[in-house]
Amino acid sequence: MADAPGLLERLDAGPVICAEGYLFELERRGYVQAGAFVPEVVLEHPEKVTELHREFVHAGSDVVEAFTYYAHREKLRIIGREHLLERINRQALDLARDVARETGTLLAGNVCNTNVYIGEASRDTVRGMFEEQVGWAADAGVDFVIGETFSWTGEALAATEVIKAAGLPAVVTLTPHSDPDTRDGLDVAEACRALEAAGADVVGLNCARGPETMLPLLEEVRAAVSVHVAALPVPYRTHAAEPSMQSLRDPVAPDRRAFPSGLDPFTCTRHEITRFTADALALGVDYLGVCCGAAPHHIRAMAEAIGRTPPASRYSADMSKHAYLGTDPTLKTEYQDYARRL
Repeated sequence: MADAPGLLERLDAGPVICAEGYLFELERRGYVQAGAFVPEVVLEHPEKVTELHREFVHAGSDVVEAFTYYAHREKLRIIGREHLLERINRQALDLARDVARETGTLLAGNVCNTNVYIGEASRDTVRGMFEEQVGWAADAGVDFVIGETFSWTGEALAATEVIKAAGLPAVVTLTPHSDPDTRDGLDVAEACRALEAAGADVVGLNCARGPETMLPLLEEVRAAVSVHVAALPVPYRTHAAEPSMQSLRDPVAPDRRAFPSGLDPFTCTRHEITRFTADALALGVDYLGVCCGAAPHHIRAMAEAIGRTPPASRYSADMSKHAYLGTDPTLKTEYQDYARRL
């Protein structure tokens, strides 16, 4: 597919959708453990990863992102499986490449927050971790690499430098928590300007914040940079008092913290994702997706909001034939009259 347009060509022609959320969706299905969140499923049940890749493309994703999030040396060390580092990365890339090539979508590699970065003293360590994963991604022939979920500007810059040194386009996104500033003291606009200056082709925000609390920050980022801007919120109803999914509180949760296994009551509907997509497009954001908590119906809503009809749209809601709430003239009036009592 050498003649197929790459990421930047596609962005120049219109919005690009990148489905994320593999960790949470596969945890819900019983193949990833919440807490460690290590993608062992890549090796133990590869067919489930392939299935989810296909479901996201079916729903409208333009990108198949290799499930190498948290498949880095530190995360594997914590669960005693560091010896599987290369194998899990190469397997994830192979699975994603197969689906991308069969569907004509873009193939993305992935690096993420290492959880060992604490400032310049740790920079060489994290660069080494990124170089391993980006090297395997380059070997797999990825179209670009996503560096994501960074709360330190310095760590995001290290990822950008490694990706660009490999000669690949870089999509680099920061994660604003309850405190929207990065942990090394920059606001998101300043941090994204620094990423642009370092060579990132797309900059923006992902994870932690839901649509309502991410949008104001996206407006600041869009005004600050000239490159394409990415927005991948979590599909949860965060709000001013609890602006991140980790800060959401629920009285049923054992410690009142809803994250990560009690977020269900806060889940955004597809209608809220539709509204977010329209709002983000109006700001000039054109690299769009949904992060932790995303399911294929969220991606379908996003695709339809930008005017597309992916294969999954064949099954988009049509209530006209519903026995109680429908409008089809052949429906029984006895059922429609009863609708108010449902």
